[in-house]
Amino acid sequence: MKLKDWQQSGNYFDDKGFPIFYRTSQTSEEVTLCLHGFPTSSHDYHKIWDALAARFAVVAFDMIGYGFSAKPTAYDYTTFNQVDVLQALLEYLKVRRVHILAHDYGNTITQELLARSEENRLSFSIESICLLNGALFPETHRPILAQKILISPLGFIFGRLIGDAKFKRSLASIFGSATQPNDEELNDFLAVFKFNDGRRIAHKLIRYMSERAKYRERWVGALCRTKIPFRFINGSADKVSGAHLVQRFREVVPHQKDIIELRAIGHFPHFETPDFVLEKFFEFHDAKS
Repeated sequence: MKLKDWQQSGNYFDDKGFPIFYRTSQTSEEVTLCLHGFPTSSHDYHKIWDALAARFAVVAFDMIGYGFSAKPTAYDYTTFNQVDVLQALLEYLKVRRVHILAHDYGNTITQELLARSEENRLSFSIESICLLNGALFPETHRPILAQKILISPLGFIFGRLIGDAKFKRSLASIFGSATQPNDEELNDFLAVFKFNDGRRIAHKLIRYMSERAKYRERWVGALCRTKIPFRFINGSADKVSGAHLVQRFREVVPHQKDIIELRAIGHFPHFETPDFVLEKFFEFHDAKS
């Protein structure tokens, strides 16, 4: 689906005066919830959206500061606030049960949801979780150079000055060598990043990297304790959170055995090999039925 069509077929939810972009396939109390990562948007799921929507009610949204959502400068972009926005959206949509499909920063969002579930702070239940590539443990995260600069004291300058070509090269570097995005796709990634002058807040968005270390016990603990049906689909060729993450995952969460490793795939399995991810996602859901 073209980026313009994705935007035009979406809706906006008002959260404390900030418009939050979201898409739904149909109204339902039970949904498949697609969570995106940094620095992208819900459009990451466009290659699998129609197939998902043929079987499930699907919800995807752009976190505040991302994609087509509001990108205020005077905002505290914490994981806790991001999850507050998500909870408000799901309450607005009257969702009561969710099946999570998460990628990258969406994995951290999922970990906070698990922690809140343990605290009985959710108005919905988490029925299943399928995670794609994305740091789960701060000790295994290997940020690329652009991320390191963004989180440094020079980040506020770098975010504003990073050139279009540099942005696209950095993003392409975490894809598999044989599954690189084409020019149009890279331009779409760039367009959602720059929408509403997103460059000026990029250094604020990436602070979640520091939060992962600060709240490791809370987030890793919740992941380790969950008994919710779980599958992990990981592109092994991802230098940020690939094979080395799976190795650490097996050490920290040894009881979770349902892991699919994609040896030639990079950081975006749902984008690089959408048909295979769909096959494994449907297989996971069918096994639970």
